Amino acid sequence: MKNIFFVGINGIGMSGLAQVMKTLNYNVSGSDLSKSYLSEKMENQGINIFSKHESKNINDVDTLVVSTAIGEDNPEYRKAKEIGTTIIKRGELLANLLNKKTGIAVAGTHGKTTTSSMLSTVLLEKDPTVVVGGIVPAIGSNARCGQSEYFVAEADESDNSFLFMEPKYSVVTNIEEDHLEKHGCLANIKKSFETFIAQTSREALVCEDCPNCDVILRNPKVKTYSLINKNAFLYADNIKVENKKTYFDIYIAGKFEGQFVLSIPGQHNVYNALPVIYLALEFGVSKDSIKESLLNFTGAKRRYDILLDREDIKVIDDYGHHPTEIKATLQGARSIENKKITVIFQPHRFSRVKFLLEQFEGAFDNADELILMPVFSAGEKDEFGITIEDLLKKINHRNSKFVSSDEELESDILNRNEPRVYIFMGAGSISSFAHHFVEKIK
Repeated sequence: MKNIFFVGINGIGMSGLAQVMKTLNYNVSGSDLSKSYLSEKMENQGINIFSKHESKNINDVDTLVVSTAIGEDNPEYRKAKEIGTTIIKRGELLANLLNKKTGIAVAGTHGKTTTSSMLSTVLLEKDPTVVVGGIVPAIGSNARCGQSEYFVAEADESDNSFLFMEPKYSVVTNIEEDHLEKHGCLANIKKSFETFIAQTSREALVCEDCPNCDVILRNPKVKTYSLINKNAFLYADNIKVENKKTYFDIYIAGKFEGQFVLSIPGQHNVYNALPVIYLALEFGVSKDSIKESLLNFTGAKRRYDILLDREDIKVIDDYGHHPTEIKATLQGARSIENKKITVIFQPHRFSRVKFLLEQFEGAFDNADELILMPVFSAGEKDEFGITIEDLLKKINHRNSKFVSSDEELESDILNRNEPRVYIFMGAGSISSFAHHFVEKIK
């Protein structure tokens, strides 16, 4: 394997691997129909990116890397199959790299990007290799190729690709219903996580406050963390918010280890920090260094990402699209923001709206206003029989409405005078609108 081609190279998962493989002196190229934040960075590394998917792109390629989003009708995939080029899944390539090192794989329905980004930041002095699903401010990218034994990676359960991994250490933030169009039911998801824990060779840090983690708590490799149970292996207590910072005490195996401070809001981020602190101590990072890194950690890009902060207006870009993520983010926002909060939400995938409809009830209660956008399809067909009206009714927010286009949204919010916090939420194109909105204001 010397000449590697990534189909959909600008995706957050693919681009990270492409950068690492290029640093490891492989000849890397790829194709994508759209550009991303990382396209220029990769091109500056010498990675050739084609703007169309064409069979002629893969001449002299011996390995084709694809994600589960790439179908067999893709011309590059088809050509590779015809000529006998090795075809490998993105998750398999990531696992091949991680399994050779002291791999730390962070899994969970929510929180894995923030947790893995936080861990990468705290471990920077150990020179880790990093491949995560978000832009880590401390490295200005979603990936870095380190020289040490440590390898931090986000483990993706959406397509079960995390089952290629055999990490030394793992973290499971939570288990919930999601990606049911692939898994079918919660029982299948839980079974996958059981296998993932079984393939972890040393220690697994698991949040015991998530009821769906019950099946994996029995594994003897598991060390639990909690904000509720004082007998958990890792326990956070005395959580308080002051001056927009979150303070908490941590106990490890019943012993008080000190107070830590986070600059990112929300109780869910205290959960995210617990396994990070423990693993960093395990790997020899000093307590003072951990405290400093956590205090300076501003979150991964698109995770409560502050685009503008003025006296009269604050604009935040957030990836939240699952009801649990939305509730956690807005609970955190309510704890630190003193202006009224308007959420502009773009639902993600028709299947998710269908399968999780009941869970959306009350998800936006901490917002003063909710503006609902059309569903971002992510390539799905609208064949699940759910309408925006169904979603709006189920959310049941006291001050909510639907706007049908970006133009309608812009005319609605651009000329308001009342001080506001605007949170643009969703995993689709809503982020682009948030950035456009900030430019218009400026």
